[in-house]
Amino acid sequence: MVRQALERLKPGPVIVDDPKLVAPPKREVRRSMEALIHHFLLYSQGFRTPPGEVYVPIESPRGELGFYIVSDGSNRPYRVKARTPSFANTRALERLVVGAMVADVVAIIGSIDNVMGDVDR
Repeated sequence: MVRQALERLKPGPVIVDDPKLVAPPKREVRRSMEALIHHFLLYSQGFRTPPGEVYVPIESPRGELGFYIVSDGSNRPYRVKARTPSFANTRALERLVVGAMVADVVAIIGSIDNVMGDVDR
């Protein structure tokens, strides 16, 4: 199924062709004052998004990485919440260690491959 979807994709650029959302190419920024101004405004002010909320899951090597974004229609998000896979994997630790020996806990923690810096998000 994935192969069929890839075969239907047309070759070409992967960046959107909307100059309001994408920075101009580097070579153009070096040559054109308008491109430099557009580049500066895009990276300093951003772009406006429609108001609403969205959750986008992404598959990562450790599990599902999800982002919950709430927009009020301005150029900055109202709320952004990242749900890292390590958070869910650490929550599963409680069920995994029940009935195990204390010496086995280190191996169990290592087997779920969690990153403690991701857990507090």
